[in-house]
Amino acid sequence: MLTIQEETNFILKKYNIKPNKNLGQNFLINQNVIEHIIDSANITNEDLIIEIGPGLGTLTKQLLDKAGKVICIELDKNMVKILKDRFHMYKNFEIINDDILKINLNEIIDKENKKCKIVANLPYYITTPIIMKLLEEKLQIESITVMIQKEVAERLIAIPGEKLAGAITYTVYYYCTAEKILEVDKTSFIPEPEVTSEIIKLILRKVPPVKTKNYQEMFKIIKIAFLQRRKTLLNALTNGKVFSDKKKAIEVFEKLKINPNARAEELTIEDFSNLTDLILNYKEIKE
Repeated sequence: MLTIQEETNFILKKYNIKPNKNLGQNFLINQNVIEHIIDSANITNEDLIIEIGPGLGTLTKQLLDKAGKVICIELDKNMVKILKDRFHMYKNFEIINDDILKINLNEIIDKENKKCKIVANLPYYITTPIIMKLLEEKLQIESITVMIQKEVAERLIAIPGEKLAGAITYTVYYYCTAEKILEVDKTSFIPEPEVTSEIIKLILRKVPPVKTKNYQEMFKIIKIAFLQRRKTLLNALTNGKVFSDKKKAIEVFEKLKINPNARAEELTIEDFSNLTDLILNYKEIKE
């Protein structure tokens, strides 16, 4: 029986292809890592699994044995041919040759009428846009189990108000609870990526952790605050035209007992929620 590495090399040679750097193709060859992804996703035979960027199908093969149905979304036509050849005998397999950022996932999920989970070894160069799409489109999904670059993973699963927090931290926290599953060494891939990877799991919340008058406005303010994260929050929001002047900003900060010298990552999601509501109240009064 071939090892995963031998199988991967065999497929690459058979189809005479090389990993496409522009598409971030690094093929997973570590069985232990695959098992951690499968186990942490808690897949049942009633689940619909959407796999993004399946590549050669190393993970796909084991997803098909566990799930009710697996829909693979793959941009590379070379990979699509390989996947069709490998899994054409599986009745629970479907492949869509398209860009994940352009596809209507709601339509796909509604059509299947199954509990849906996202499982993937994501292309690292578009990790953030993919995660944002999965969350902002409010898909009917239970969880997202993905392997991504460690540096990005740690920002995604950080707690708002901690040093590692970035703008996306607050978005993930608003929509999900998050956990680290496993750190993955670069030797687990061919070709080896330049970075260490990490498996994380995001479980979609049924109720957001904060109630705000306008969550979209809250995320807009958070984004502006982090665009100049080295500046104080006071300066970042004033420069970003959230406040017309520093005097008004200081007045709002004092009401909320927020230190004017604080930086964006020091605020909790509750702080940003309260800040957003008070700013909106001022605008309503002004108007």
